Amino acid sequence: METVQITAATIIVKPGDGEAAATARELAAWLSNKDVAQVRGPLIAGSQEADGAEFSDGELIVVLGGDGTMISAARIAADADVLVMGINYGGLGYLTDFRIEEMHNGIDAVFAGEYDVDSRVMLRAELWRGEEKLADGRVLNDVVINKAAVARIIEIDVSLNGLFVNSFRADGLIVSTPTGSTAYNLSAGGPIIYPSMNAVVLTPICPFTLTNRPIVIPDSAEIELTLDNENEGVVLTLDGQNGYAMHSGDRVKIRKSGTTLKLVQPPNRNYFDVLRNKLKWGR
Repeated sequence: METVQITAATIIVKPGDGEAAATARELAAWLSNKDVAQVRGPLIAGSQEADGAEFSDGELIVVLGGDGTMISAARIAADADVLVMGINYGGLGYLTDFRIEEMHNGIDAVFAGEYDVDSRVMLRAELWRGEEKLADGRVLNDVVINKAAVARIIEIDVSLNGLFVNSFRADGLIVSTPTGSTAYNLSAGGPIIYPSMNAVVLTPICPFTLTNRPIVIPDSAEIELTLDNENEGVVLTLDGQNGYAMHSGDRVKIRKSGTTLKLVQPPNRNYFDVLRNKLKWGR
């Protein structure tokens, strides 16, 4: 990917974290002193101001938080050709590659063009009831249909490109990107997918039949999920942040988003180091 000339910067911060907010204010002043034409923020992730923000090509978005903050930023950032840089102020920080001690040097490296970009696939999901579209959204991690704690096993019919695949009887179903493969998908027994793979994984949650195993499919496929049985308390969630109640016969249409998350990374980053150090993979 060609180096992007940074012309503006926006700072998005984890909600409810006073220390991160103070660092964000210091960072805004530091960026202004570096003659960045426009410095915006700090904006609180998930706030109306942040969700309504519009970004210009060549903008750098600096996220101070954890994976949840990054997911919130990804939802609003991907429409423009912007770089997103994550400073870890969370716990795991799987998507936020830079430690707070590396923040200034990391941003200087971005200005100098000394960085790598990891383009992460995103999905677009729509919830339909008959001919009415009830909701839509873009996700970085996963689309999940899940039952409430007291609900019975649910049945979900799955089709790819109009062809029937299977009916999954389970507590729910996860449709995950490679980025999301290390999140809920992994907890449900799904595989880890390398981030640059052009793939999506469908993972049933506690399936009624043990032969209902996760399946990896091309990310070019158009996926349709239909809630097949009457039930109460079934919810569609997008990246675990937005939830919508579902009724029998509701359909979820999922396809690859036309835009990606352009995640700034230090040069020569080793993905397997992240798995070993942050997820304790193989230990």
